[in-house]
Amino acid sequence: MDRTIDYTPLFSPVTSTEVAEFQRATLAARPNASSEQVQRIIGVVLGVVMALVIGVSMLTPAAFALAALASGALDPVDAVILLFPVLILVIGGALVVRSVRARRFDWEKRLRMARFAEANGLTYESVSPGPSYPGAIFGLGSSRQVSDHLRTGDGRYLDFGNYRYVTGSGKNRTTHSWGFLALHLDRALPHMVLDSRANNGLLGSTNLPTIFSRDQILSLEGDFDQYFTLYCPRQYERDALYVFTPDLMALLIDEASPYDVEIVDQWMFVYSARSFPLADAAKYQRLLRIVSTVGAKALSQTDRYVDERVGAFAPNIVAPQGQRLRRGVSVLGIVLVVGFVAAWVLSIVTSFGE
Repeated sequence: MDRTIDYTPLFSPVTSTEVAEFQRATLAARPNASSEQVQRIIGVVLGVVMALVIGVSMLTPAAFALAALASGALDPVDAVILLFPVLILVIGGALVVRSVRARRFDWEKRLRMARFAEANGLTYESVSPGPSYPGAIFGLGSSRQVSDHLRTGDGRYLDFGNYRYVTGSGKNRTTHSWGFLALHLDRALPHMVLDSRANNGLLGSTNLPTIFSRDQILSLEGDFDQYFTLYCPRQYERDALYVFTPDLMALLIDEASPYDVEIVDQWMFVYSARSFPLADAAKYQRLLRIVSTVGAKALSQTDRYVDERVGAFAPNIVAPQGQRLRRGVSVLGIVLVVGFVAAWVLSIVTSFGE
């Protein structure tokens, strides 16, 4: 970013009154504020009712046990066993108090984030609809939304926050959470993905929700391949080398190696496999440093890029064959299927041999 960032609002003290007012105003400003308020009230009422039912059902035997113990009609060993529900209630109450305090602390952080945004010409939203970006993590599942969302209001468009979506239903329902950064570029570029090796799973399987065909992997010079796997469309290898010069590769290793990076259309995305922590000055410094180093170098390196298959600068487009990477299959999935089939065949052979 071409501006000096003021991080002091992330550390400045705030009062409990300010936090409460900010929380009320934020919740009231949401489009579905009324329904959310009703849901919160219903949740509180149900919680109180359940707490009363559980408390009475567990405390009543304990009270009788205490009375019997005081009168000498109950053995102390039996009393200890009967008083076990009290311990459960104490632990449960402590967990509830801890949860309430954590929620208040989160709202305190969000107030600091809002003030950080205001001090630096950014826009902050605690929750906003999922964006329609062309990146690999977007447009999947349902219930898509961005939380703790920061973006520029003018100049170069920059957007970062925590993105989540839901896949499956019932017992198979899964919520996927990501931290992301989106930077708008000047030129349309071929679809390229830098899959970080630092966040890969078993057998080096990608953590990204989209799997790309491995015949699109391009090896780069030096030790870059130890940090990233680069995917680019076939016959676009020269274009990728035009973009990923040695100095840009060095910046990527130094600043962005824990993250996946995707370039598609006129966007550069940075993905974190975990949500960004709230009001974390160190994390924001790193993200904005990626923008001011990797992003700035990518912009300057590609400001004259032209897809030779298009042949003209003005249209600012990429030929269809370079617009999207081809999908592939999971190596880990293949290994699991082969293993399952081998085990099944072995069990059949063994049963025939008995």
